[in-house]
Amino acid sequence: MAEVNIHTEFDVTDPTLVEGMPGAGLVGKIAADHLVEAFDMTWVGSCFCDGLPQVAVYRAESGDTMPPVRIYADESRDLLVLQSDVPISPSSAEGFTDCVTAWLESEGVFPVYLSGLPEEKDGPPAVYGIGTGAGRDRLDGADIDPPREAGLISGPTGALVHAASERGLDGVALIAETEAQFPDPESARAILKHGIEPLTGIEVPTDALVERAEEIRKARERLARQVRESDDQSTEATTIRGFQ
Repeated sequence: MAEVNIHTEFDVTDPTLVEGMPGAGLVGKIAADHLVEAFDMTWVGSCFCDGLPQVAVYRAESGDTMPPVRIYADESRDLLVLQSDVPISPSSAEGFTDCVTAWLESEGVFPVYLSGLPEEKDGPPAVYGIGTGAGRDRLDGADIDPPREAGLISGPTGALVHAASERGLDGVALIAETEAQFPDPESARAILKHGIEPLTGIEVPTDALVERAEEIRKARERLARQVRESDDQSTEATTIRGFQ
């Protein structure tokens, strides 16, 4: 049965979920992984949704297995993270999108979707935001600017944002300029400091992302290559030039 299975009870009042699907620059993936590690978040649920690859994930020095897409919680911060260890084929994303969005609605969770915008960066990566439902008000309150040019978000994250918009679910999508060909810890740090922090009021320590940038790039390079070589279009934001 397609569902989000919560196997460990947790208590949150007004939860925000940060989505971290692999995509351009692995911006969302790196940011989500960092939140889970930095706050020592608890694995509370798993996604058993149509469209997800049926694989078993294991960790170094551990004999335990886990599903590839999981939900973590930090009760003290009212924070949830959707962590994915696999890219999801956009052609199979509909079942996954419906499954996750239905759970967000039923639990009253405010989603923050993350995407990278392949651009040649001139200085620190810029971070932009778009909203669904009343999400635009949250962005205004956090002083997060809308994109300077028209565009679209593709892949599984784009499908999630589309579903939220279609259902009138309050949420936001954060878009960070990124180097699309390689894992980009700098852009993940920008989306945490200039997007997640002002939206949630949670201070996120990010020194490790800077200090371990090369290590993170090497550790994530295989996944980044899988995303680049996928037959389907992966999650990324794209500028539509000349479109008004």
